[in-house]
Amino acid sequence: MPSSSPLPAWLQGLLPGPNTAGRREQLRAAVGALAGLLLAAFAGHFLLARDSAQLFLVAPIGASAVLAFCLPASPLAQPWSVVGGNVVSGLVGAACVQLFGGGGLAVAGLAVALAIAAMFALRCLHPPGGAVALTAVIGGPAVHAAGYAFALRPVLVDSLLLVVAAVLYNNLSGRRYPQRQQAAHASSHATADVKPTVRLGFTPEDLDAVLRQHNQVLDISRDQLETLFLQTEMRAHQRRFGIIRCADIMSRDVVSAEFATPLDAAWRAMREHNIGALPVLNRAKRVIGIVSQGDFLDHGGLEDYGRLRRQLRNFLRPSGLSHTEKAEVVGQIMSTKPRTAGLDTAIVDLVPLMADSGFHHIPIVDAEQRLAGIVTQSDLVAALYEQRFAEAAA
Repeated sequence: MPSSSPLPAWLQGLLPGPNTAGRREQLRAAVGALAGLLLAAFAGHFLLARDSAQLFLVAPIGASAVLAFCLPASPLAQPWSVVGGNVVSGLVGAACVQLFGGGGLAVAGLAVALAIAAMFALRCLHPPGGAVALTAVIGGPAVHAAGYAFALRPVLVDSLLLVVAAVLYNNLSGRRYPQRQQAAHASSHATADVKPTVRLGFTPEDLDAVLRQHNQVLDISRDQLETLFLQTEMRAHQRRFGIIRCADIMSRDVVSAEFATPLDAAWRAMREHNIGALPVLNRAKRVIGIVSQGDFLDHGGLEDYGRLRRQLRNFLRPSGLSHTEKAEVVGQIMSTKPRTAGLDTAIVDLVPLMADSGFHHIPIVDAEQRLAGIVTQSDLVAALYEQRFAEAAA
């Protein structure tokens, strides 16, 4: 049956669908590459093109854009790789033209081989660099006439403009670039301990030792590689010992608050039920935030332990001031955009959130994003204990 959509199939493939997150990421990368190339083209034309024959954009920059915007975590896409790899390759190609003449296939092959060796030596391996060296040899009279200046104008200018665009666009769209090529295991408690999830199993030192023995270039950052290994360990644990879902261990009779719940009422509810946090719901019972004891301490100015009781009493007492002058309701101090999980989420997926990221309470939502329960650190510890106990008994 033909599709009723007026959009062509290729465009429908870019729109949100079953794999919305993946397609959104693809569309974001494509838009970023477009923005980066437009910046390089227009700025390069403004800076370099004094006449119609002046080069201001080279084709290999398109390949650099694919790496910088589609694979921003790759070691091959980092700023030094983009700029250094392209410029060094341009210089090597220009040197081959000066020594052996341009246009020959043998010279072209030699230029690419020497460019690869130079990029390896300078630790700036960048695949489009090979195309830059090739362009320097077979690019025609205009490129040959430019000589070594070809590596600076336009290659250096284009590469720098593309990197600037990649830094701005990737970070504004929520992706870290440049990538720090090492694992970060800083404790959320500002102590020397590493994260709990990396205290067992393989260690960062184990990974470093294996990488030193692996005498090849990896097109993936070190921290991403370690994350993949940790996730693989978690999946293997899940497969071996079975899947326990959030719905199996969550508390269902959840004490919650609304945006307009008075602060003193929320505090009394937490004290009465001996709990550390309250999910904040809207009228449709969807989670819009979470308020914890830490939020009360942070917003109440309770740094001085000696005055803690008096300051907390003053903070919770209604003042009669407008909401813009003093916090009066839960919605003014709650943490917005809380981390939630679904009923069918495996509890192993909560371990990094609670052990490493410092979340103590994870609201559980149903298929309609309405609150169905809550999982605390105590629930998770009890479930993992029972799982290990059952394993030992078996």
